[in-house]
Amino acid sequence: MGFSSPTPIQEQAIPIIMSGRDLVGCAQTGTGKTAAFLLPILNKLAAEPSDHTDTLIIVPTRELALQIYQAIQGFSYHTSINSQVIYGGGDGANFEQEKKSLQHGVNIIIATPGRLISHLNMGYVKLQNLKHLILDEADRMLDMGFVDDINKIITFLPKERQTLLFSATMPPKIRQLAARLLVNPEQISLAVSKPAEGVTQNAYLVYDAQKNSLVARILKEKKLSSVIIFSGTKQKVKELERDLRKVGIEASAIHSDLLQQEREEVLRNFRSKKLAVLVATDILSRGIDIEDIGLVLNYDVPGDAEDYIHRIGRTARAETTGEAITFINELDQYKFSKIEAFIGNEIAKLPLPEGMPKGPDYNPSVRVKKPAHQGNRRNFKGSKFSGKKS
Repeated sequence: MGFSSPTPIQEQAIPIIMSGRDLVGCAQTGTGKTAAFLLPILNKLAAEPSDHTDTLIIVPTRELALQIYQAIQGFSYHTSINSQVIYGGGDGANFEQEKKSLQHGVNIIIATPGRLISHLNMGYVKLQNLKHLILDEADRMLDMGFVDDINKIITFLPKERQTLLFSATMPPKIRQLAARLLVNPEQISLAVSKPAEGVTQNAYLVYDAQKNSLVARILKEKKLSSVIIFSGTKQKVKELERDLRKVGIEASAIHSDLLQQEREEVLRNFRSKKLAVLVATDILSRGIDIEDIGLVLNYDVPGDAEDYIHRIGRTARAETTGEAITFINELDQYKFSKIEAFIGNEIAKLPLPEGMPKGPDYNPSVRVKKPAHQGNRRNFKGSKFSGKKS
């Protein structure tokens, strides 16, 4: 697979997993967590082949489930180990294929919580011989409201098992979950890394009504082959995709309303460079490995500093270079100043392009609460890209 030496999380986690101890691992995306838990599990299964379901891996998103499944296919190519990925959003044929694999006792299951519960409730999933439970991106699962689903899944599992929990952050709710599910776990905590040195970070002070026209100008001037735009909500992702297409920029969105086949096609086109601009929620900020991204554009200031690092970590991977641009409106300036304090660096605030009205002044010491009634609509207001609200 091209690995020559272990990453820090692999070096620390693999011996613990091989010993059979429970483990809580705190490390951000891109540190090699997937191989850290897959390699020792696959090593055990290769040494002692089984006809039963040995390992259950629970993840928050379909994209991460597929990525782990593909990694297993690569790592286990020369073994008899089999696996099945389980996620919602497909058609009845997908469900039947999943059902068939579960009935036959596939070695490794990679699943999103909701779809797995649908199978568990039908009574044919054979987990009585399960030896390993892995929760990956646990903090994201809790953020997405999966805690009740996880608790329900646990009731179907044998109490005697090895449990591994990996999380990019370790808030109190994750510690509480670990205390319920794990027995005297070993702990590994790798500090959240600073942004890669190859990332050029800039920001614009901009009102919400100016954002779409600014996105269009940046994209048309830079003409990059691979750009991810992160926005805070599904609705804004949809609107930005639509408005970019109106001004001749081929952009596609990833959000939960798409069918799984549609999401896979968008990602496939983006990875192959058939699609240059991808608009996404934070569903793509973690766990998804896409190479050679030239620009990450934060349409909204991320919720916290760690989310910022996860987002811009999509570019300048493997010692390459890239650019990260963040839009800061008048309401998010204090939040952005906390990100700057966390990374230990003041990010340059660029002047808006010629011809655009001036944005808000920068005063990060003032904490402003966003009005509850404020809408999400963004127009190309005040530019030649103006369009009417539909």
